[in-house]
Amino acid sequence: MSKRDDTVSLRHMLDHAREACVMARRYSRRELETNRMLQLALTRLVEIIGEAASRVSHETRSRYPEISA
Repeated sequence: MSKRDDTVSLRHMLDHAREACVMARRYSRRELETNRMLQLALTRLVEIIGEAASRVSHETRSRYPEISA
């Protein structure tokens, strides 16, 4: 995978993580526990982050060990 592709994947990870944080902050813990649509939306955002992480090259992952795939 090229460096450019890693940059795109890293950007997707960051964008979707930020979106999940913004979404989660708008709701109480109770709402997060009981709102199925919200749970599914947050789960999907985390899946997208994981999919992007799996596309990051081994070289970049070794430079940034906090990225797990």
